[in-house]
Amino acid sequence: MPDQAEDALTIAPGTVRQGEIYVSGMLHQRKQAVPTRQDELEARAAAAMSPEAFAYIAGGAGREATMRANLAAFDSVRIRPRMLRDMASRDMSATMLGRVRPSPILAAPIGVQEMAHREGDLATARACAEIGVPMIISNQASHPMEAIAAASGAGERWFQLYWGKSDALVASLVRRAEACGCTAIVVTLDTALLGWRTRDLDLAYLPFLEAKGIAQYTSDPVFQEMLGDRKGDPHAASLLFMTTYSNPTITWDRLGLLRQHTSLPVILKGINHPDDARLAIEYGMDGIIVSNHGGRQIDGAMAALHALADVAEAVGGRLPVLFDSGIRSGSDVFKALALGASSVLIGRPYVYGLSIAGEAGVAAVLRNMLAELDLTMGLAGCASLADVGREAVLCG
Repeated sequence: MPDQAEDALTIAPGTVRQGEIYVSGMLHQRKQAVPTRQDELEARAAAAMSPEAFAYIAGGAGREATMRANLAAFDSVRIRPRMLRDMASRDMSATMLGRVRPSPILAAPIGVQEMAHREGDLATARACAEIGVPMIISNQASHPMEAIAAASGAGERWFQLYWGKSDALVASLVRRAEACGCTAIVVTLDTALLGWRTRDLDLAYLPFLEAKGIAQYTSDPVFQEMLGDRKGDPHAASLLFMTTYSNPTITWDRLGLLRQHTSLPVILKGINHPDDARLAIEYGMDGIIVSNHGGRQIDGAMAALHALADVAEAVGGRLPVLFDSGIRSGSDVFKALALGASSVLIGRPYVYGLSIAGEAGVAAVLRNMLAELDLTMGLAGCASLADVGREAVLCG
């Protein structure tokens, strides 16, 4: 991580960020291009993207009840601040998978980022490296993982894997991820079938049928071999992708295959039930992510935040529990940490920033999120993440 990013996180990033914004606006008449208010951020992103792109990024399954439940769950949790504690400095550092990171925030894997900005994942990778936030490279990225890794430079990166119908292709993707410097594999479990996404259906639009978001496949030698004499045909690549990318037959006993092809930690994304968390431990996984895919898969599913405490209790500290789905602010990050998450994934907000201002937009969203988390910790009387426990919030 760059020294500049480390220093910014060490020296109270909340007050530093506030100062930058106020000084820029009042002394130089330059207001921020990327709004800090989440409703305005989403509105600006909607204006910056095509209707099809915004529907794909912002939409959810069915009536989008799960998306709304994710957000409402955070509103139902209230922070209970403590007073008269020394909050001159705050420590947001988090330890996970044996490594100390400057904050508990990661950039979630989001596919087809070219729909938000022409540079897509490359811009996101550069911004994450600048800020010191690990990036989880999407299986459905707009650029090959090797190019994203090069853009990331010394920044930490993980790779998200969709387990498709070809085990040879799965093995190839995992080997490539390790070779290009990814330090963990995140297996997304909740997309064995594509959810009923009404915004996309009403527009009759799926980006993969335009060969968008399939760069990991078209850059893969196994996938190219599967294309045979149709190599170089985008239409053929799209159709092959659609028939291979998901596999509803995968069961727990198949996870061991990954150990044959990589020594990297394996983290399961999409866990919501305590029994599945226990199975993850039984099958030797290295971490789990409590997530409902941001409400994009099952309409009417429970809010991911409502699953977090039970899953964390079932795990009992035996492996890291990360959280994803519904995070829109630094105070949301605080609440998820208080309910048992060791780290938190940020999704849609950074892509909204990407659509507005590219790399600078991603960096702005991440810095704002970290700034608000820092200030929330200080105002709640929590000098470090160790202080952000169950007693710091009220639920119900």
